[in-house]
Amino acid sequence: MGAPATVETWESALDKWVNPNLGDMLLDTVNNLAMKQLVAKMVAGGLAPKSISNYTQIVKMVVASALNEQGEEIHERKWNHEFVDLPMVKKHEQKRPTVTGEVVTEIVAATKREKYRMLFVLCAAAGLRIGEALGIDISNISPECAIIKIKQKAWKSQLHNFLKTDNGEREIDLYPTVAAMLKAFIGERKSGLLFLSKSGKPLHQSNVLRRTLHPILKSLSHAKCGFHAFRRFRLTWLRENGVPRDLEHFWMGHADEEVGDLYSMLKDKVGFRKKEVERIGLGFAILARRPVVGPNGPKVEVAASEEVVVNC
Repeated sequence: MGAPATVETWESALDKWVNPNLGDMLLDTVNNLAMKQLVAKMVAGGLAPKSISNYTQIVKMVVASALNEQGEEIHERKWNHEFVDLPMVKKHEQKRPTVTGEVVTEIVAATKREKYRMLFVLCAAAGLRIGEALGIDISNISPECAIIKIKQKAWKSQLHNFLKTDNGEREIDLYPTVAAMLKAFIGERKSGLLFLSKSGKPLHQSNVLRRTLHPILKSLSHAKCGFHAFRRFRLTWLRENGVPRDLEHFWMGHADEEVGDLYSMLKDKVGFRKKEVERIGLGFAILARRPVVGPNGPKVEVAASEEVVVNC
């Protein structure tokens, strides 16, 4: 079984494209010609090449799922991508929106509610997947808030005790400024989710996007993007500053790529990890906030004269 988000995508593709066009066909008739007709309808429907490629994979999986008593495919196919006119997925055409350090600085400064300000800072400073960030339990944060253990994730206001990959379970080291900010945000709380909705449930990703991040991006005249833009920013910053690749994989929750990654024990050297975090900094600035008294009582505003700039 795939991750819930993947299953939801498959179900949507089946409901909207696959079943309406191929649902009444017998498996032995789902061939290259049938696939060609499906692809033509998806192209006419304006789907991106990557989506079309993903949806045709679902068809291939369904056809291949029929097995005989020997466990062999009953309807073995040699799919001809040229014949079916499958659009080529070009890397430069795939949408991978990201943000710069300057934009992260502006987003954080423009975020009024501390809950979301802390969330955006953590996503950019630690490269967390949004599900991981929303699933952080305070009990998995070190006393000084310098290390966060990633052990679960949240999806659609539900907690999952599993992560996207096995490598997702890891420790994240935080820059001292962020650790201090996190400690102040937690206050006297000792357990429970770091980020909660008013109802006490995990925050819903789409709500945060729609109500907070996207309006802020619009106010900054920046292209709309999701939380993964913060993760791309962090990964780029790690590479710009020469972080050892195996440590990069550990922090980002990526799989090892070579034998040397498996042999290296840098992820277990907490002292070295701390020095690396302090060496490379954040790549963006966190503007100080101060209380001011306005006509309707106390407020909190960004103090333009007080700024924490970290390796920008």
